[in-house]
Amino acid sequence: MEQTFMKERKILPLVLAMSLPMVISMAVNALYNIIDSYFVAKVSEDAMTALALVFPVQNFINAIAIGFGIGINAGIAFFLGAGDQTRANRTATQGMAFSFVHGALLTAGCLAVMPFFLRSFSADSEITGLALTYANRVFLFSPVIALSLSFEKIFQAVGRMKVSMFCMMCGCVANILLDPVMIFGIGPFPALGIAGAAYATGIGQCITLLAYLLFWFLGSAPVAISPGFLKPDITIIKKMYSVGISATLTLALPSFLISVLNGLLAAFSEKYVLVLGVYYKLQTFIYLTANGIIQGIRPLMGYNYGAKEYGRVKKIYHTSLALNAAIMAIGMIASWAVPRQLIGLFTDSAETIDIGVTALHIISCGFVVSAVSITCSGALEGLGKGTQSLVISLLRYVIVIMPAAYLFSRRFGANGVWYAFCFAEFVSAAAAAVIYHMQTSNRRGTEHLSAS
Repeated sequence: MEQTFMKERKILPLVLAMSLPMVISMAVNALYNIIDSYFVAKVSEDAMTALALVFPVQNFINAIAIGFGIGINAGIAFFLGAGDQTRANRTATQGMAFSFVHGALLTAGCLAVMPFFLRSFSADSEITGLALTYANRVFLFSPVIALSLSFEKIFQAVGRMKVSMFCMMCGCVANILLDPVMIFGIGPFPALGIAGAAYATGIGQCITLLAYLLFWFLGSAPVAISPGFLKPDITIIKKMYSVGISATLTLALPSFLISVLNGLLAAFSEKYVLVLGVYYKLQTFIYLTANGIIQGIRPLMGYNYGAKEYGRVKKIYHTSLALNAAIMAIGMIASWAVPRQLIGLFTDSAETIDIGVTALHIISCGFVVSAVSITCSGALEGLGKGTQSLVISLLRYVIVIMPAAYLFSRRFGANGVWYAFCFAEFVSAAAAAVIYHMQTSNRRGTEHLSAS
């Protein structure tokens, strides 16, 4: 099975064909997250609080698994583009082996630290007990998560986006169906409460992995995973981790940012904290759509870069930038056209809705320009330049927005935090454009990127 279509098809249809399956699957994943929380909230408010306490650690596990998977993705795409089948096979094989080790270590480490972690945030024994009940079950599936997400990135690296979409949706749909059955007890199933939510999540992840294995054994991927390719290759390992560590940190930064901003907003009112949470639920659909485009172009960038098709690399970048800008424009229009209805999905409080409307109006002014940072960061990961991508993410989530939020909140009150979002997007976009240009116009093998 050849991947030459990545350097032969017209750019716009190619980018859309690679991206749309991922956009759809990520939309289903976003829907699953909301439904999962909805059913847990029906158990009790304490159960929902317990789930919220465990979430940052779950997000950390996913960040490591996805981040390293992106490193595998970048390596495979590059070596296939360069015509080096053997090293592509070694990348896939060694990447899967490391992923399993990561999952096993995460299971042991997270189970060990959870009692101490939970006591740092809550003194309520009922809540911490529920959180441990959930964590002690759901974290057992960390190796499964790591392997399934690595398979996802391998199939994406070779252009099999529909396989990734199908396998991800199998797990998400199974989880959605199992949640009420295992939480409340339907038919022959006993009511397991929050433990049932953990089992439903774990079973859904197992189904996703089984679906990937089925496609793998049917020969749907042009890279091999075999013991013969397990001999460590330092160059390959370094390439995977250089991109993977940066991608992991990038994925983990938003959680850190939310914690810091919650601390600032809590000083004004818990209503502002609620609005921040609602905003992140709403923006997920916009930014996940843009992330679907990024997932689609990563292998295209890596393959064409490896094949020295520098003109196509530049066109892929500009096409994805235009698509992401259009997505962000839709988000901005919705934030101004129906903000009250959007916030009203999550609360009936008129005061909270008013705060949310103001927040959406201010924050959304930075949506369109954020397309530059998002596209530059994803394109650089596709080119194997994970460190430069991380710098952009650090600017967006730490270096610019956190000091700005603190200073602006002292001048404009709680609304200053919303202004900080917008300010950070403009500053980060300018820096991202400079970083991307510097990395694609240097004279160590990529000068053609800016010459086409």
